[in-house]
Amino acid sequence: MSEFRSHMQIALEEARAAGLRGEVPVGAAVIGPEGALLSSEGNRTRELRDPTAHAEMLALRAACAALGQERLTGCDLYVTLEPCPMCAMAISHARIRRLYYGAADPKSGGVAQGPRIFSHPQCHHVPEIYDGIAAEAAAQLLRGFFEALR
Repeated sequence: MSEFRSHMQIALEEARAAGLRGEVPVGAAVIGPEGALLSSEGNRTRELRDPTAHAEMLALRAACAALGQERLTGCDLYVTLEPCPMCAMAISHARIRRLYYGAADPKSGGVAQGPRIFSHPQCHHVPEIYDGIAAEAAAQLLRGFFEALR
């Protein structure tokens, strides 16, 4: 068995870039079954004028396009913030193997907070979930972004 290697730094870089673009600083990265980066994205809801342009959604779409398929079986997703309910359902539909996320999202989270999407019987696939990966770094990006707005 190979040693665990976190790819959260890639997601954090995307989150920083999103913040510099004026987007809420959330980043995501999809890692393929062999450990190669398939895609990485940051939030682009304002830039694209698209409420579904969350980092996770964009990274999932790009990874599916890179593989030429609608499923990401065997792939892992790293996200700096707990996915919202919309993104959690997309993660399930994509058949992500493992979800790693940083900061918890008590206001809008859909994994460990709120609706807890993966615990519903309508959820057909549940990834392995690992939370708290680089949580403080991710939370600090968010705090800094929202403090600057005030």
